[in-house]
Amino acid sequence: MEVENAIDANLIPKKKLANGSEIPVIGLGTFGSDHISPEQVSEAVKYAVHVGFRHIDCAAVYCNEDRIGPILKELITDKVITREELWITSKVWNDKHGEGEVIESCKQSLKDLQLDYLDLYLVHWPFPNYHAPGCDVNSRNPDSRPYIHEEFMIAWRQMEKLVEMGLVKNIGTSNVTIPKLELILRDAKIKPTINEMEIHPHFQQPELFNYCKKNNIQPIGYSPVGSPARPERDKTCDDTVDIEDPVIVKIAQRLNVHPAVVCIKWAVQRGQIPIPFSSNPKNILSNLQAVISKPLTKEEMLAIEGIDKNCRLIKGQVFLWEGAKGWEDLWDIDGTITQ
Repeated sequence: MEVENAIDANLIPKKKLANGSEIPVIGLGTFGSDHISPEQVSEAVKYAVHVGFRHIDCAAVYCNEDRIGPILKELITDKVITREELWITSKVWNDKHGEGEVIESCKQSLKDLQLDYLDLYLVHWPFPNYHAPGCDVNSRNPDSRPYIHEEFMIAWRQMEKLVEMGLVKNIGTSNVTIPKLELILRDAKIKPTINEMEIHPHFQQPELFNYCKKNNIQPIGYSPVGSPARPERDKTCDDTVDIEDPVIVKIAQRLNVHPAVVCIKWAVQRGQIPIPFSSNPKNILSNLQAVISKPLTKEEMLAIEGIDKNCRLIKGQVFLWEGAKGWEDLWDIDGTITQ
């Protein structure tokens, strides 16, 4: 594949994790919305690697790892990239938290991705609640229940085992809040090096972000530009659009870039690792260029800090359990937790 304006991957900075591993400061997400096919996602991965991306964020539930795997194998076989230069993440889905299931799920992801190991494996959500693909916002699984720490630790012990088996180099959490992290850090033998969570200018999560940094947990931010193509079930009338915010637009006009690039630059400068997804080659390249181009000014960083609306986009309503008052219960808004 011939690409123009490819970026030297050595120019992309890396973050050193608590265990010494180094992760690129930007990754390519692979969650495609309803109108993007698995084949389009895999082609995006191929182009992204050719243009300079080295960090690819995958998950079993995205239902495209078996399409991404052949692309990764092709890139390695053709000596476009070595396995060691790549950072590949995957995640165990909510219906595979039981005894033995986490390890089998990881092995399946490795098979689909055609890899011998993962650089990072995450527990996608901290409870075993799941739903049918494409369900509406009011759908409920009758077996859903609140976070139960003892059940989560059954999954986490298997995550630790994966490290011992050499199948995974780093383990971490996703969509986990401070009350849950406190319990996990208390009881984990191998502590999470990553917490992947929603972060963008209109939802900055400063308390959780600072807690992670204080406890040597690197935040990865999904939906870094506000996820305008998120599933319909997660759209509600009070949602706002980050890339249309006047502060973001003004900065983008000064830099002569798309507003999404400003969101990526802000994320990297702030200290989280953004994982934007696009199937558009121009956008993929622009997102990567954002990392190495001239930084935002201190005044611009402060201005973006001031537009936080505490607007959560991915509310997870479909994971609610019987008796929950609303999606806020899912995120420990009231400070309580079921153990």
